[in-house]
Amino acid sequence: MSSYFTDLAQQYIDGEWRPGTGSWDIIDFNPYDGEKLASITIATVDEVDDAYQAAARAQKQWATTNPYARRAVFEKALRLIEDREQEIAEVIIAELGGTRLKAAFELHLAKEFLREAVHLALRPEGRIIPSPVDGKENRVYRVPVGVVGVISPFNFPFLLSLKSVAPALALGNAVVLKPHQNTPICGGSLVAKILEDAGLPAGLLNVVITDIAEIGDAFIEHPVPKVISFTGSDKVGRHVATVCASNFKRSVLELGGNSALVVLDDADIDYAVDAAVFSRYVHQGQVCMAANRVLVDRSVADEFTGKFVAKVKSLKAGDPRDPETVIGPVINSSQAEAISATVEQAIAEGATALVHGTTTDNLVEPSVLTGLPADSPLLKQEVFGPVAFLATFDGEEEAVRLVNDTPYGLSGAVHTGNIERGVAFAKQIDTGMFHVNDGTVHDEPIVPFGGEKHSGLGRLNGETMLDAFTTMKWISVQHGRSGFPF
Repeated sequence: MSSYFTDLAQQYIDGEWRPGTGSWDIIDFNPYDGEKLASITIATVDEVDDAYQAAARAQKQWATTNPYARRAVFEKALRLIEDREQEIAEVIIAELGGTRLKAAFELHLAKEFLREAVHLALRPEGRIIPSPVDGKENRVYRVPVGVVGVISPFNFPFLLSLKSVAPALALGNAVVLKPHQNTPICGGSLVAKILEDAGLPAGLLNVVITDIAEIGDAFIEHPVPKVISFTGSDKVGRHVATVCASNFKRSVLELGGNSALVVLDDADIDYAVDAAVFSRYVHQGQVCMAANRVLVDRSVADEFTGKFVAKVKSLKAGDPRDPETVIGPVINSSQAEAISATVEQAIAEGATALVHGTTTDNLVEPSVLTGLPADSPLLKQEVFGPVAFLATFDGEEEAVRLVNDTPYGLSGAVHTGNIERGVAFAKQIDTGMFHVNDGTVHDEPIVPFGGEKHSGLGRLNGETMLDAFTTMKWISVQHGRSGFPF
């Protein structure tokens, strides 16, 4: 595993591994024990330009490459991930503080999305559309946008980099990838290494490991990329969207959430508890779809709360390398401090801590809070950590109002003994995704993924990848002579 952090601690530009030329280094730490994993000299604006220029040069030929040949690259990349799965899992555990369960979950999804990218290479189809003009043939071609800039987050960096990178490449584009500075290997150079070994031609994927303190908006303002795919916070997403719009670029934004898991009066309580605990505490709650809020009908609140609290208390926090660990560290000290501050703020506002986890370095134990005032701003914002807010409601109408009372609209779930009641409930929620009798955390390769309100713009997965990473071109052919009025 250590070779990954030494060999891949570089920029990857135009098929070459090379150091950045910045004046400082990004230090990659293990969030659990503080071990220094890698030191990477950052990329400057010049390297960002080099990467985009290399992508633009390589893309022209790639766009004309037979899609069956493009498909072969992703078939081989999938085999390489399967061959190296155990090593990659160890890298995820070390760099993210992800548990073994989380690493397996991320790798499973990464392979599923690569399988879809294999098929996506053959998906674009043209159309011939009728014309009111005699002898005219309207051809509509679906063509690559050209170059795509991808900015990936720290929570599922390997998966969420591949999720945009692989489809964009499969559809004939080139890509420049900027991983989060806390996960430069999993989210950046590891993706490049796998695709390089799979035979992807030089220049088509470039990775720049850098920081906005060094490059400012150069990554998103650069004239070469036509689409920016960003996954991260709504605050940064708003800035990305603004810069893209002012430069006539398309942005695809997968942003934060404040999802609710709702337990109606006819729910299977034991099952709802299992779904709620997973939905809130998977990967320490560092998941955009996580159930920040657990809303329970008052008639079943006592039973649900007792069982929920008992299950949360049973979750083992500690070393993510231990297979028994469910709660590992959060990504860095600022996140740990922010989560702890949120818990203390909630208690100061009048909430009761049914479980009050302690914080040691980056290890934040789970907390369960109830009785938070209905007007608390904490109920409307995303908490990216292992903190659950429990609240009660009286009847479905109030539940719908509470679920929708947030600026976000990403995911959610409802539990009920009547499936159609659940579907009717889900239709009233302002989200891009909602699940009946399940958890809030789901992502599938061919189902549109994305949010409403502050949770993003656009969709990814399946057919929606065509909308994200291709454009339509109309070419008309006039058979015979056209008439003109003068």
